[in-house]
Amino acid sequence: MLAATARTVHRHLEIEGVRVFYRESLPDRPDAPVLLLLHGFPSASHQFRGLIDALGADYRLIAPDYPGSGHTRAPDDFTYSFDRLADITEGFIQRLGLDRFVMYVFDFGAPVGFRIAERHPEWIAGLVVQNGNAYVDGLSDMARDLLSLTPQTPGAHDAIQDVLTLDTTRGQYETGVATPDLVAPDGWTLDQHFLDQPGRKDAQQALLFDYHSNVERYDTWHAWLRRHTPPTLITWGAHDPFFTELGARAYLRDLPDAELHLLDTGHFALETHLGEIAPLIADFADRAWK
Repeated sequence: MLAATARTVHRHLEIEGVRVFYRESLPDRPDAPVLLLLHGFPSASHQFRGLIDALGADYRLIAPDYPGSGHTRAPDDFTYSFDRLADITEGFIQRLGLDRFVMYVFDFGAPVGFRIAERHPEWIAGLVVQNGNAYVDGLSDMARDLLSLTPQTPGAHDAIQDVLTLDTTRGQYETGVATPDLVAPDGWTLDQHFLDQPGRKDAQQALLFDYHSNVERYDTWHAWLRRHTPPTLITWGAHDPFFTELGARAYLRDLPDAELHLLDTGHFALETHLGEIAPLIADFADRAWK
């Protein structure tokens, strides 16, 4: 017997002048657990297509694109910072009428998601953390070098523009993957398509220059985790060249009951380990939703 296939709709919501694109699965169960999927750099909600297909028949999965990413369109004068990404995502959540969900945070999704959690702890039924760093321990030397750049750093503009090329985008998918031919080229090709659109590289550069604001909030987020102790599932590509395995283990200092799974892959773990991650999320969501 074939497994049920997810029905997914693709819609837009207007939030503070931003036309936010999102994907949403339509499960048959009216009481299905809700999962908010927050994507990473340099990607967008399309990175979750496989997960939505795998779980969307039984769970309500919602994945927005941030301003500066994917199909979302922001005004020319939009200020690209992590605070503003969180503002728009918060408004998106409120417009959808969501008041409780399991939050999946990946890469940029961690600083966006933890800002939302600070503002609305009552919304968070649980956390799924997949290479979403929140600890200095988890920053590789390469990450520290990149994130130390400021607009005043000599050569900073050129260094960041090099990060936004096709070769580097592809490298984020393949580095640390034992069998690279398991990674479909669609992901990095679509990411680069959006990066190459007018204004997008400037938007991502502004966000990378603002990343220091996330590191400065790490202690606050750790305190939030200790205070609220959300049920947490950590699925982490152990060979991520940017956010290392130490960042995954560091969560256990503040969440000793968190469930940790280190996977033999790189940054975009869903590309190679969807078959392992999806059942873990389903089981976790069922428990966290009760």
